[in-house]
Amino acid sequence: MHTIPRQTWVRPEDEGWEEVLERFLAEHPDIDTFEVILPDTNGVLRGKWLPGTAIRKVFEEGVALPFALFGVDVWGREVEETGLHIETGDMDGVCWPIARTLTLVPWAARKTAQVLMHMYDREGKPFLIDPRHVLDRMNGKLASHGLSATAAFELEFYLFEESEGDWSGPPKPVFATHLGPARQNMYALSDLESLMTLVDEIRRGAEMQDIPADAAVSEAAPGQFELNLHHRRDALMAADDAVLLRRLVAGVARKHNLKASFMAKPFVDWPGNGMHVHVSLENELGNIFADPVEGENRLQHAIAGLLDTMPQSLLLYISTFNGFRRMQPGSYAPTSICWGYDNRSVALRVPASKPAASRIEHRIAGADANPYLVLTGVIAGMLDGISAGVMPPPPVEGNAYEKGYKRLTPWMDEAIDAFEASARMKEAVGDHMHKVLTDIKREELNAFGREISSLERQTYL
Repeated sequence: MHTIPRQTWVRPEDEGWEEVLERFLAEHPDIDTFEVILPDTNGVLRGKWLPGTAIRKVFEEGVALPFALFGVDVWGREVEETGLHIETGDMDGVCWPIARTLTLVPWAARKTAQVLMHMYDREGKPFLIDPRHVLDRMNGKLASHGLSATAAFELEFYLFEESEGDWSGPPKPVFATHLGPARQNMYALSDLESLMTLVDEIRRGAEMQDIPADAAVSEAAPGQFELNLHHRRDALMAADDAVLLRRLVAGVARKHNLKASFMAKPFVDWPGNGMHVHVSLENELGNIFADPVEGENRLQHAIAGLLDTMPQSLLLYISTFNGFRRMQPGSYAPTSICWGYDNRSVALRVPASKPAASRIEHRIAGADANPYLVLTGVIAGMLDGISAGVMPPPPVEGNAYEKGYKRLTPWMDEAIDAFEASARMKEAVGDHMHKVLTDIKREELNAFGREISSLERQTYL
């Protein structure tokens, strides 16, 4: 006789969730819709819409979702090579809320709440192909060295006029109409003022959702903007901020009949969208890069580790086929393996700052990358360098594009090969994520290879 497995799941420790839940329900007893959000391997948000009355049940019992969600490609299709699909019975894991992310959805027409989730197995153990757990595992390695990471993201994006879902031609960014030379209008207050209602709504939404948004600037192309986040003394919270900020921007833009796109390289001739991340490491005394005696050496050790691991970790920073177009010559993105002080042409920039704020700005990632995996790769490289105690080459002065430093590959297949062959990357992300990410990215690359481009038809028909 076969027995049916009972839905008995062990809840992971999460101190304070009851208080968060009761306070929210007391303040908002009339929630219509509840969105549970799970970022997948690509950083695509998956999950469910539930009635508002389900909030308490979700917090007390979790939400069943398939483990296989972490084995799908960017189109949401199953990648059989990952081994996460029907061959395992397509089993469910249980997703538990991250209590502090329970909040209202300010752009929704009906009163809606949302919460970010992470996945566990039935025994309450983290599912280690969930990218959030991959980063948490890296945090544990840092802690074993008496360290923690402080981090903050900067995100670039374009605002496009809606095109009724037809993106077969070039998208039209806001402010694209111009007279004379191509209109960059970098840091123009007039562009922000023209979109004041939208920008204010994003700011108010960030405050409501406890997303520590900071500066908003008009960037180096028509309709391109950047939003900065305040630092968090918790790498997981910093990555959560980036995930939720992208959702907020997209939701508010849609309400204003615009499309916000974090696509890494929408145009050949205009700058791409980057995801810069500022990171410092702390011990019980504070920022280890600020120490008056050893701080500078520690900073340079961390830089050396990042430079050394950069080719093999590139797939964590640039994870889409389109993203590698930012690595082509003539891009505004950093394309060579180098570093410098207060220099925006390098891959690793040490911003001018007070000693207490000494940090590394990692400038490689595309804005569409998975923030959890980006931070995992950055912390892994920094920890490698500090453990080895090696020094980097001299910092770049002037334009790094003209210095002849070793280039980062612009080809996705080479990045996949380097990541797959790297024992250090397997250690950084764990055996299971290492295999799954490699399998997914190979399948995505193959899918693009099977497409016939319009340029081919124009040339050869």
